[in-house]
Amino acid sequence: MAKRRVSSFTCTTFNILAPIYKRLIHEDHACRESEIKAFWLARNQRILDLLLSPSSSSSSSSSSHNNNNNNNSSIICLQEFWVGNEELVNLYHTRLAAAGYIIFNLARTNNRGDGLLTAVHKDYFQVIDHRDFLFNDFGDRVAQLLHVQLIPPFTNNNNLSQQILIVNTHLLFPHDSSMCLERLRQVYKILQSVEAYQKENNLTPLPIILCGDWNGSKRGHVYKFLRSQGFVSSYDTAHHYTDADAHKWVSHRNHRGNICGVDFIWLLNPNKYRKVLKTSWSDAVFGLFKYHLRRASLTEKDAFVILKAENDGDYITYTGFCEALRQLNFTGHPNGLSKEETKDLWVQADIDGNNVIDYKEFQQRIWNPSRCEQPDEDIVNGTRLTIGYSVKNAVLYPSEAEKGMWPDDYSLSDHARLTVSFSAVRMPCSRLP
Repeated sequence: MAKRRVSSFTCTTFNILAPIYKRLIHEDHACRESEIKAFWLARNQRILDLLLSPSSSSSSSSSSHNNNNNNNSSIICLQEFWVGNEELVNLYHTRLAAAGYIIFNLARTNNRGDGLLTAVHKDYFQVIDHRDFLFNDFGDRVAQLLHVQLIPPFTNNNNLSQQILIVNTHLLFPHDSSMCLERLRQVYKILQSVEAYQKENNLTPLPIILCGDWNGSKRGHVYKFLRSQGFVSSYDTAHHYTDADAHKWVSHRNHRGNICGVDFIWLLNPNKYRKVLKTSWSDAVFGLFKYHLRRASLTEKDAFVILKAENDGDYITYTGFCEALRQLNFTGHPNGLSKEETKDLWVQADIDGNNVIDYKEFQQRIWNPSRCEQPDEDIVNGTRLTIGYSVKNAVLYPSEAEKGMWPDDYSLSDHARLTVSFSAVRMPCSRLP
């Protein structure tokens, strides 16, 4: 049988709550679900039923997720996949393979027990390459990259190929504000790795889809960092939400009982304006720096005086800059900024390169750095056409999550499943920054 011509697909991301983390009260004592096979096996069978049921792909209406579309998701990205349990791994591999998926696992470092699973349907995608990214950080976080091409390639008009880079990841949970820097660094590592992969393989700009549990909402620094790189939140795009609409949907009830929207499928099209990655990184760190100063009720002028330290001149020296970073807990510990990262920030802030930062430079690069929101402009003067994707629809399950509520009877996970439908569009091609 000839394979279908594909110009659209669906993508699902879902943190399925590893049994080693799921807390239970069983026979009057606290335990983890991993201790009771009948419980974790039944729950994961139900998760697979949901993922593989025809209605698991996004429907034409956000309120009708039970409609039958006769298709499963073309891409499945799972987080907190219990890679340390052979029986559970075999269960997922057996059922997904039988349904036509090509499957990739990646364990977190230091034998944490859980990790990632990324699966793409062989009727939709040919896998060109895949890479594992190990952050080697104190959270033992990892990411998967799949370089895929839709089957068959888009051959009408100009023979444009539909290749995509898919990334699956799970960022560190922000247990306290000191972890914000590490979370930014994890995103920076992902984007650096993706950029390096494209350059290494001499690729023209491709659509990039970032899936996963980002453990941060639309109000956070990670969200602003990704927006500065041209990424858009697919769910918000489908529902015409702005960056200010953080309260309109949720996807997670965390261990503290708080509900928030942390699961995203990010899309970057080849025609989007992109800031130089290192500039976006420094802007994000300076944004975090400013956040800490403002929490201490410091005004712009107060902050400048602190950065000057003991210096009598109207400028900041590198010594004063380093001391301020130390006082705000950005350096001086294993997970803080390295000497190289600190020096890079200094170079970004010292616009004229005269080895001091005056008040104007402080305003432009530290207190009010280039805004981290994504610019509105696209690349419209490209000389070549390429394929990008539009967001056709996006659905959260359970549906209550779309209204900012969390149902008490939902037991599959502590996260909602997010499914997004994409459709191919032609667009002018930009250049890598």
